[in-house]
Amino acid sequence: MRLYRQTVEDFGLYAGMELEAEQLSKLRTAAGEMSAKMRAVRIVSASGVSKRDLEQRLIRKGEDPGQARAAVEWMSELELVDDRKTAEQIVASCVRKGYGLSRAKQALYEKRIPKELWAEALEDYPDQDDKILEFLQSRLSADAGEKEVKRAIEALLRRGHSYSRIRKGLERLSLDAEEFPEE
Repeated sequence: MRLYRQTVEDFGLYAGMELEAEQLSKLRTAAGEMSAKMRAVRIVSASGVSKRDLEQRLIRKGEDPGQARAAVEWMSELELVDDRKTAEQIVASCVRKGYGLSRAKQALYEKRIPKELWAEALEDYPDQDDKILEFLQSRLSADAGEKEVKRAIEALLRRGHSYSRIRKGLERLSLDAEEFPEE
């Protein structure tokens, strides 16, 4: 059994100490709770996570579901896990990377952010037309062929940009967007 110092101190444990069955049971429960809390701290310190995502990750790592839930509540009470702030961080990261609105929504979904927080986090999502144009300029030359243009379009679609916005970017570069019908 792995014990954290706090648990050892709480139970007044020392080398050679013998425990009765009831004390051992309480020690195991306390050790499990402390393990879940410490693992939660490590996960949160490594990356922003939602409450639901944190709980699922703790369970996947072998923590008891009840103790995982309690650890998430403990982290929430300490204001170390906040779904609203995590949603804002995810959206800001997507903006920095030049992702479209669809990709930002996908990122929120992947991090298990509750849907009721999406609208607030995405309400000020900036127009990505300049990012699309920069991307197209970096990928396409003036004499780009149909194959290169199609690859650039597909890459932008994977980044979550709408086809209509991509077509506008192609038109701004004076590339014939008509040969690529809307899909």
